[in-house]
Amino acid sequence: MVTRQEMVIGLVVKDAQPHLILNDTVDDCEPTFKLIGVHVSRYLKRKEHVDATTSKAASRLHFLKQLKRDGVPSSDLLHF
Repeated sequence: MVTRQEMVIGLVVKDAQPHLILNDTVDDCEPTFKLIGVHVSRYLKRKEHVDATTSKAASRLHFLKQLKRDGVPSSDLLHF
C-alpha cells in the first residue's frame, strides 16, 4: 500500500486549501518532511532541521563517551 501525503508551504489560513483526495481517500497534510537529508517545515523555518541534527549529534556523542569510559582506545573511537 502506497501512502501519499501533501504539504502546503507558505502562510495560509488553516483549512483554506482543500486536502488532496485520491481514490476516495483524503491524504494527510504534513507539517514537516525530510528531503535529501534536510528537514523542511511548512513555513520554511530551520528549527525542525536544527533540532533533528543536534539530537542526532548528541546521541552519537553520548555513544562515544560510553565507549571512551569503557576503555576503548582513542584510535578505535575514530572509526565510530
